Amino acid sequence: MREASGSIGKAALWMTGAIASFSSMAVAGRELSLHHDTFEIMMYRSFVGVIIVALVLTATRKWHQVTTERLGLHAIRNTFHFTGQNLWFYAVGVAPLAQVFALEFTQPIWVILLSPLLLKERLTAIRMTSALIAFAGVLMVTRPGTSSLSLGIVMAAGSAIFFAFTTITTKQLTRHASIGCIVFWLTVMQAVLGTIAAGIDQQIALPTLQTAPFLLLVGLAGLLAHFCITNALAIAPATVVVPFDFARLPTIAVVGMLLYHEPLDHWTLLGAAVIFSGIFLNVWSENRNSLATVRADTHKK
Repeated sequence: MREASGSIGKAALWMTGAIASFSSMAVAGRELSLHHDTFEIMMYRSFVGVIIVALVLTATRKWHQVTTERLGLHAIRNTFHFTGQNLWFYAVGVAPLAQVFALEFTQPIWVILLSPLLLKERLTAIRMTSALIAFAGVLMVTRPGTSSLSLGIVMAAGSAIFFAFTTITTKQLTRHASIGCIVFWLTVMQAVLGTIAAGIDQQIALPTLQTAPFLLLVGLAGLLAHFCITNALAIAPATVVVPFDFARLPTIAVVGMLLYHEPLDHWTLLGAAVIFSGIFLNVWSENRNSLATVRADTHKK
């Protein structure tokens, strides 16, 4: 019992770091949107990422893990992520932060719906029910018909879809590449994509004393957030980690209210809770099935 409580406590600490990182990245993205376009933000963020990843690989002596195997799949994955992240940075610059985060939570639902097509996974009744519940939450957040959808909300919803494609291709890559290899090619390829996209108009805004700290924060926060989540999942079940992850929404809602005077939208919070319910139902079902499989294998032995 004490070991379980200790694991949950450690997972909670890791998720606190993830929540702080995601919230910091959203605020930094909002501030940077006043001076840099999304392509420039992604370019500078990736430069920071390349430096950090290179230092980590050097310190841990794991450069041998970086290979060119499945380089085409790396390129596809990183193009999906680059697109999704650009849409997300655009959304946090123009839309209420709470709505952006609420729609970002639909990513697992898109994974559920796309996996049968791309990974040949079975679409079970539970997964379909989870998707329908989450879709009801999306309707609460966006409330179509009450007013015209803003471009920022559309971009936020689009980013979740591209993040889902990223998750699916990442799942395929993990069968052949280490995490270090995946993250290395992520930062390098996105640095190239960001440089090309930012330079199309032949005008790249250089960092200033005001924007440089936010650019550094974006680069650090993005890597740190995923590092924290990975560690949390390594020591606690997803059914424990997911509720902590949901705490991002009320956190960013308060941040938006305090820093940008964004009103607390009860429909957004309610819709996000419904989206979370659909996601948690699927996570709980998957964990239960995995546990049942482990018990069955143990019984056979």
